[in-house]
Amino acid sequence: MKFSLIAALVVVLAVAHDSVAMSLVKRDVQAEVDRMTRILNEMSASFSSATQELMDKVKALEVTNTAQTYMDGSKAQIQPLLEKVQAEAAKLQEQVKPFVTDIEDQVKPLTDTFGQFLQQVVEQTKTLLPSQ
Repeated sequence: MKFSLIAALVVVLAVAHDSVAMSLVKRDVQAEVDRMTRILNEMSASFSSATQELMDKVKALEVTNTAQTYMDGSKAQIQPLLEKVQAEAAKLQEQVKPFVTDIEDQVKPLTDTFGQFLQQVVEQTKTLLPSQ
């Protein structure tokens, strides 16, 4: 009877040990599952953030490329017009040059005469001032 009592006690202890061990294993597994879930969620959030940043950069690059394309196209359209305006301005300058020279030739004697007149006024004003 003692033997059966000891055998029963060993069986009870074994069953108790197995259920405690199973409980610990279940807790460890649950903790590992929770930890892995947290890690996967963090990786997912990080991946989503990196993807969003990459998309923002791609959109910014597309806007920059679109603006550059527009500027290049505008430059291509404006450049011939600018060259034409410069050529016309050079022609106009050549056409106006004789008139400007003629006006300078007519105005120079007048400015010289006016300068001489002002010099005379200054000299006469000096003679009118009392000596110091």
